[in-house]
Amino acid sequence: MNLNLSASLNVFKLLAKPSLCLPHATVPTFEELPLPLDAAFAKQGRQVDIRAVVLDKDDCFAYPEHNEVYGAYKQRFEALRQVYPGRRLLIVSNTAGAASYDADRKLASEAEKATGVTVLSHWVKKPGCGDEIMSYFRDHPETGVTSPAHIAVVGDRLATDMMLANMMGSWGVWVKDGVVPLHQKSIFSRLERRLGPFLISRGYAPLEPPSPFE
Repeated sequence: MNLNLSASLNVFKLLAKPSLCLPHATVPTFEELPLPLDAAFAKQGRQVDIRAVVLDKDDCFAYPEHNEVYGAYKQRFEALRQVYPGRRLLIVSNTAGAASYDADRKLASEAEKATGVTVLSHWVKKPGCGDEIMSYFRDHPETGVTSPAHIAVVGDRLATDMMLANMMGSWGVWVKDGVVPLHQKSIFSRLERRLGPFLISRGYAPLEPPSPFE
């Protein structure tokens, strides 16, 4: 079993601050992802400037352990690539590109070939790889990313993808239903579907990223 040590350690942060796992926006499936993503967050007069997207792979736009974009999502995926071209779209997965799972980058290379999108090589798994993500964008200034608030993280997991977004100071879009049918999801994924509404009912709210305009 490939243990996600990052998630295991950061669970203590989550217990201390449950808001860390809450998304700033929720869509039923990848197909309903609004483009550009600024529209998902620009509510109540907030100024939002999304310049890049960090995209989860497994059960977000592809079946777990597969690299091809799920058939029904291919058109939306290509639209996302058009809105956030080149280095502005980055796949960050806890399988492909993760050093402890994909040391030789075989899976990352296959995913890049299948999607046309760069897959981040990272030592720390989500949700703890925020520094590596920001380092990537600093190395590619053509993306225009100068603040974590310029980034939207899109993924299907609260405790990894959405927690990553909040820990970075970025925006999080939760793809609630994913690709895998509910009855086939892991027990952790099924619990997360209840966790978000439960926390909101108890008065918790997602953390607001710092404004890049200040």
